[in-house]
Amino acid sequence: MADAPRRADAVWHGSLTRGSGEVSLVTSGAAGPLPVTWASRTARSNGKTSPEELLAAAHASCYCMALSSDLDNAGTPPEKLEVGVTVTFQQIEGGWKTGTSEITVKGTVPGIDDVTFKKAAEGAKDGCPISGALKGNVEISVEATLA
Repeated sequence: MADAPRRADAVWHGSLTRGSGEVSLVTSGAAGPLPVTWASRTARSNGKTSPEELLAAAHASCYCMALSSDLDNAGTPPEKLEVGVTVTFQQIEGGWKTGTSEITVKGTVPGIDDVTFKKAAEGAKDGCPISGALKGNVEISVEATLA
């Protein structure tokens, strides 16, 4: 498999706190331009996105793929995985940082018990490439339940 570069572009106008910008998913053309502001990042979204929301979307979709692959390779392919990721932007040690990425997953997986599913869910956290990119910088947690 060849490298698969993906591109997103952003444009910003004005100062940090009073300015605004837009982000677009260029490679796919699937979304954008999406409005973004400092306030949408630190307070209320008001219909605008943030880097952390986009990171949460990336983490959720990547994690779904990793867990689906692991379950399939174990002979128990999922019928459905519902994943939510909450990424928190917070003030830590006097500066702003992406502090946590909390994954919740609910799976419909025939032929698997709760303990095995939870073990697979934890393993997928470590096997997901987005988790790998965050590892050591962001606290990642998983809460897994079977449907």
